[in-house]
Amino acid sequence: MTFTTLSQRRPKRRLALMALALAMAAAAGTSAAAAYPDKVVKMVIGYGPGSSTDVIGRIVAQGLAEMWKQPVIVENRAGAAGNIAADIVAKSPADGYTLLFAQNGLAISVASNPALPFNGQKDLIPAVAVTATPHILVVNASSPVKSVAQLIALAKEKPGALNFGSSGIGNSDHMAAELFKALAGVQAVHVPYKSGSLAATDLMGGQLDFYFAGMPVGLPQYKGGKLNALAVTSEARYAGTPELPTMQEAGVKDYEMTLWQGIFLPAGTRPDVAEAVGASVLRLLEDPVMRERLAKAGAQIVPLPRARFTDMYLRDIERWKRVITSANIKLQ
Repeated sequence: MTFTTLSQRRPKRRLALMALALAMAAAAGTSAAAAYPDKVVKMVIGYGPGSSTDVIGRIVAQGLAEMWKQPVIVENRAGAAGNIAADIVAKSPADGYTLLFAQNGLAISVASNPALPFNGQKDLIPAVAVTATPHILVVNASSPVKSVAQLIALAKEKPGALNFGSSGIGNSDHMAAELFKALAGVQAVHVPYKSGSLAATDLMGGQLDFYFAGMPVGLPQYKGGKLNALAVTSEARYAGTPELPTMQEAGVKDYEMTLWQGIFLPAGTRPDVAEAVGASVLRLLEDPVMRERLAKAGAQIVPLPRARFTDMYLRDIERWKRVITSANIKLQ
């Protein structure tokens, strides 16, 4: 007969208890992810109401609220090229209930500003990409400028006399214009606003000469005849404006600029919750009604899951480091 001593049984008991604890923790995590969200979710947007990112972010927030059967409250915290909002989210509880709806201005800021109050590569988690849409170069409807070539000629004829708007220093629309200045070899004065809609309003009022607007801001004004459009900034023509040339087709060699938008979470958010957020948005973007709403707003849907969005975000940071250095772009 074989006897098991108390000392022999204890390690087995400890192992059994550890296995039970791990199983319970895994079950709790799965249950929490399955229940997410079970309360109000806040989506922080770093741009003012009516801006391109605000328009798209609100459409996504409404869709998620309907899907989750929970309120998704939009909070606009405009300023500092979206970095005020990014800092708020980076320092929020990492529980999945505070989302950042951001655009590639975040990558530009991380690439150009080492003094940010947060680490854009460590303090935020890219959860899911939603759109990747070109900017549209627009001028006042009564402007004598009817083409990119004419805009370049006028800017060279009057160095520094023309001005352009943006939704803030370092934002995507600002950088679109700086890239144009660098590649076309022209000078123009930057006039930053708190939102793209305010810049578009002043362009319509004649206070600005041109603006690389986000599609949700510029496209309706162009389609409505309130602004004239010269080109789009993508490598290929935009499906919503097939009549407009790309900047490269218009004669600006090597020009390419796309405004992406997506959702970020605070670092430390559990992977299953981050995946739940991403899966919900990807499912939302498959809905025909949602796709139509985004298309009408001028957005080009490019749904990317967490891993691919993370890769795109990090590559964009490196790309803008190179562009800013090589083109000697000054962000002041």
